[in-house]
Amino acid sequence: MNVRVDSERGFGTIIVRDLIRINQPSIGKEEIDAAVEVLKSGILTEKSGMGPKVLEFEKDFARYVGAKHAVALNTGTAALHSAVLVAGVKPGDEVIIPSFTFHATAEVVLMTGAEPVFADIDPDTYTMTAETVEAVMTRNTKVIMPVHLYGLPADLDPLKKLARERGLTLIEDAAQAHGAEYNGSKIGSIGDMTCFSMYAGKNMTTGEGGMVTTNDDDYSEKLRMIRSHGEERPYWPTTVGNNYRMTELLAAVGIAQLRKLPSFLERRRKNAQFFSEKLGMLGKVVPPKEPERRRSAWYLYTLRLRGANAGKRNKVVEKLRSRNIEAAVYYESPLHLLPLYRERSTSRRPLPETEKACRQVFSLPVHPRLTEPELEYIFDTLKRVLT
Repeated sequence: MNVRVDSERGFGTIIVRDLIRINQPSIGKEEIDAAVEVLKSGILTEKSGMGPKVLEFEKDFARYVGAKHAVALNTGTAALHSAVLVAGVKPGDEVIIPSFTFHATAEVVLMTGAEPVFADIDPDTYTMTAETVEAVMTRNTKVIMPVHLYGLPADLDPLKKLARERGLTLIEDAAQAHGAEYNGSKIGSIGDMTCFSMYAGKNMTTGEGGMVTTNDDDYSEKLRMIRSHGEERPYWPTTVGNNYRMTELLAAVGIAQLRKLPSFLERRRKNAQFFSEKLGMLGKVVPPKEPERRRSAWYLYTLRLRGANAGKRNKVVEKLRSRNIEAAVYYESPLHLLPLYRERSTSRRPLPETEKACRQVFSLPVHPRLTEPELEYIFDTLKRVLT
């Protein structure tokens, strides 16, 4: 880590470091050894997607979240797409999602020919609620898909109750929530299906990769068929599928990462607590909240500017980046205002909380590789920028 002293920017003496990234994978000897072992074995992929490492990874992941089944796929988007296909989503159906999310959540709905319908969010948690979902439901609603944003679970009990009352499928987008908990249960064991991403920057990674967990035997069987060209057995397709198989190489890395996930989460939580304690005294920002019964995985540490600073979010982010802190905005453009979704989706009600969050929030690094001096530097720099 390079360190130099810079007193030319009007802040007095500042320690300037190499770029502090918003998220950074933690890869060690265990992952490297696991990958080499697969390469030496000669078994790189299995036709059915059920090679020995994939099966081991699925078993370990299901045990970790407390679900009956886990089905490994090659991306988080493949996980979401497979789940909505298994739920029977088709043209004419509607899937309720937040507009405040990465657009893969909406993209997979369009891929089925169905219509994404956008619900507003709670201003404190940035997640959909049963009330905002019910406000946009119709007789065409097929699926409710909450997103556990920044690692914090949505309030699932009311959403699950609503889904059961209306005969709907509850699919959780947990791309950012590995290890998060709701009411004492791990995310991945609660809804009908839960979808995880293992992209490079996530809480645990396989480089690219995805996982769907479920307690439903029928869903599990259909997911395995869809990921391998819809085949019930080799060369015998009985449904439309895709090549969504996870390779043995990715699974081997995933096994090693999953073993480290608890320590990753512990470090993320400590880093988040550091920021919350410091920023709580600052008074110029709204730190992220962690409601009772919900335990965040702290994928990102997301702040909201308050008062006179509320409209200066982009300038604050720009200044942090100029000082080698990769602050980021997730997400600057709500999906319902993007041209692609304005043309192909329905926003039946105004989404004021979504649009306000898109203007005001930004995220700081909170990943496990941050050092104490880096945490101090991030806070001190933010404090200087705001004051």
